[in-house]
Amino acid sequence: MTSILRIETSIKGEASVSRKLTDRIVARLTDATPGARVTVRDLSAGVPQIDGAWIGAVYTPAEARTADQDRIAAYSDALLDEVKAADVLVIALPVYNFGLPAQLKSWIDHLARKGETFRYTEKGPEGLLTGKRAIVALSSDGTKMGSEIDFASGYLRHMLGFFGIADVEFIAADRMVFDPEATLKAAEAEVDRLAA
Repeated sequence: MTSILRIETSIKGEASVSRKLTDRIVARLTDATPGARVTVRDLSAGVPQIDGAWIGAVYTPAEARTADQDRIAAYSDALLDEVKAADVLVIALPVYNFGLPAQLKSWIDHLARKGETFRYTEKGPEGLLTGKRAIVALSSDGTKMGSEIDFASGYLRHMLGFFGIADVEFIAADRMVFDPEATLKAAEAEVDRLAA
């Protein structure tokens, strides 16, 4: 059975363009794969930032953790387990101030764990989450995807690749401020052409 992990990050709720696109992407995938299991992780309310307590928790063996370390590690482990279990990640990427939303960056920070999502070899880093596909719904008011002021899409593609996820597709509703209706319509048409 195909497992889809949907990551929501927009703070705009139902008005979110990236959420409209992830709705459509997930519908496209589930229509093509009846029985697919969808897990939703909505990060819009925020994600705890990693800190010294987090490092102490996740890199301490489970049997040696304190109660506080257990609590910290449990949240981070849940995020990691969702990604490991997924065949396809559908990620909402609204561009805020030319970059990723803070909550998406914090989610990535929780996932970036040596020995879990990557390892270092004599040939350099090696991603451990291979065989997965990611579809990213990028939305922005004025930032064109791939332009010199887009610090979001390249970073996300790099980090997914660093984790071993090389099959990454972007659906972009960028520069919405200039022609929102036509831009959204074009992005929706891209979704409809996605290989499921």
